[in-house]
Amino acid sequence: MSAAEVIRAFRDQASACARLGSPLTAALCTHLADTLPEQRGAVAERVIGWPGNPATQADSLPLRLAGALHALVLSGTDKNLGHMYKTGKIDGTVLSNALMTHADFILDWLGTAPQTNEVGRSAVIIAAARFLAGKIDLPLHTLELGASAGLNLNFAHYGLHDDSPNRALRLCPDWHGIMPSASFRVAKSEGVDLRPIDPVKDRLRLMAYCWADQDQRLARLTAALDLAAQFPTRVTAGDAGAWLHERLAHPAHGATTLVFHTVAAQYFPPDTLASCEAALQHAAAQTDHATVLAHLGMEQDGLGEGAGVTLRLWDGKLREWQLGRADFHGRWVQWQPEPRKGLGLIAARG
Repeated sequence: MSAAEVIRAFRDQASACARLGSPLTAALCTHLADTLPEQRGAVAERVIGWPGNPATQADSLPLRLAGALHALVLSGTDKNLGHMYKTGKIDGTVLSNALMTHADFILDWLGTAPQTNEVGRSAVIIAAARFLAGKIDLPLHTLELGASAGLNLNFAHYGLHDDSPNRALRLCPDWHGIMPSASFRVAKSEGVDLRPIDPVKDRLRLMAYCWADQDQRLARLTAALDLAAQFPTRVTAGDAGAWLHERLAHPAHGATTLVFHTVAAQYFPPDTLASCEAALQHAAAQTDHATVLAHLGMEQDGLGEGAGVTLRLWDGKLREWQLGRADFHGRWVQWQPEPRKGLGLIAARG
């Protein structure tokens, strides 16, 4: 890719960060876009000469570099950079020195794709689980596609607004609509990811990819990581399509199997999406009132702000809903369930 495309990726990421409430990361990406072409050193050379696709939808190069810098702050490795982050104002000299002084660390960090696990999205999963419980009273077997560190598989341990004031993690998005109130129980949960991340061993990496000036997100993530140490989840490394075929070969009797994904399917290759949809359709043909299958998607669909939230339910017949829309980081939820036809996992690609 050309240097111009790298710079464009940083400017695009700056715009996205500004929209998603991170002025510090937006300013950081803008400053890097302005200065990297003239910056000396191995890091600037590597970034400007990036061999792959630097865009957010591909290699996410700006987030790789931003994550590396945040890791230096979180670990206390660069005190001057840490002070700069506290002020919320970019200091070109401090940033340039960090790129030069910690080149080996940053170059190593750039070699790994960003890995996030936004637990704010669990507000949507909790609401959908309650919505399902209001339709069918069976325990849930949950299967997450693109599970990352598995933090959202622990959604049953999180509270939503004032329903569980004693929970260690309580999600409080700006909620529009009538919140479902039925109770649910998760009997079993597991997930799949191409590159699962360990919530204990890789705690710093997960924290570093959470934008530094978003205190509420960082607090949520900290609480979720603490809970993950108490309630470990199972995330298998592999392709989501093959994994889902295996898990749905024999749908659980006496349970609702809930397959879900949040801002993940849109990154799956077309073959994986098609394989996942085929697995769902095969399992759907085996459902009845006691062997139930549900599919929840929260994905960018190009139909409005944030992500569209959709639900399909098979219990011998198919029912479908557009549940509403949600902010990508869970800052707000518009909960407006309406029956809808023709939904599908592949449609999540937008």
